[in-house]
Amino acid sequence: MKKKAVSSPHVKEPRPQTWSNAVVRGDQVFISGMTAHDLAGNVMGDGSMYDQSVRTFEKIRHMIEAAGGKMNDIVKLLIFVTDIKQRDDVWRARAECFTGDFPSCSLVEVSALATPEVLVEIEAVAYLGCSED
Repeated sequence: MKKKAVSSPHVKEPRPQTWSNAVVRGDQVFISGMTAHDLAGNVMGDGSMYDQSVRTFEKIRHMIEAAGGKMNDIVKLLIFVTDIKQRDDVWRARAECFTGDFPSCSLVEVSALATPEVLVEIEAVAYLGCSED
């Protein structure tokens, strides 16, 4: 079974030959690290960890839907933050996106992300059709 790159008109495509925003292989979906960048490459929102998390989860939703799934098909999240003390803001945003059994998750503090104003980056793994809703 071959892998297939997936795109969404709501998520900026990376430069050619760098990475894919999402790859599907069978019923598995692998979503690359998403940030709160808009289509023009600017960081959206008010600059808070919560707002960036909400906007990043929105981009993940666009990618999983483009792959034929839904948020509750996500089984694993890996979240990178620049300030671990603000993790409750990430958890609050995450709680607004999932119901039932939440995905497994790792949260890691890093010294920096793609650009200085980016506070959170989230990647996801999903299995299409595994959610109960």
